[in-house]
Amino acid sequence: MNVEGQRDLILLCEVDRDPSVTQRSLSSKLGVALGLTNLYLKRLAREGYIKINTIPGNRIQYLLTPQGLTEKSRLTYQYMKYSLSYYRDIRIRLKGMLTALDEGQRVVIVGTGELAELAYVSLKDMNIICVGFVDGASRDSFLSYPVSTPDGLANWEFDYALIADIERARDYEGQLIQCGVPRNKVLNLGMPI
Repeated sequence: MNVEGQRDLILLCEVDRDPSVTQRSLSSKLGVALGLTNLYLKRLAREGYIKINTIPGNRIQYLLTPQGLTEKSRLTYQYMKYSLSYYRDIRIRLKGMLTALDEGQRVVIVGTGELAELAYVSLKDMNIICVGFVDGASRDSFLSYPVSTPDGLANWEFDYALIADIERARDYEGQLIQCGVPRNKVLNLGMPI
């Protein structure tokens, strides 16, 4: 799905949810300038997906037309199809990166975001044991597994530490090594896939 389709879907969903939504709010949701949001809305109106009404008090109301509802459904389906395809591709790539691990090995996953969830599912598919997660934030569990800070790993038994956090990959790698995890036991999924 292209960027324009994603933006159209966001706009149609927001207009459907709240007909009195402001352009400023829409601009923030889209992450684009206010003027560009105005152009998007005018294009959607020109294409017959929304109707723009002026209401008393110099306010504007956006109404989703039947054609707009159909387009929203089409874009939602397209987005779901794209997302599932992307998810499958990432899992295949993750499995390829994890071929160094053998069945039955114990792994601690470093990170508690979406990539960590995908890594967990990939490890389960490969019959590799997840012993828990590492995160700098304070939390008791993630996916029903214990969560530790990097310095708390000294009490855990594991074969590898798998970094699954793109934004903090380098920091985590340094912390793990500083906490005594051998460099050859640190696998980094945080590197661009």
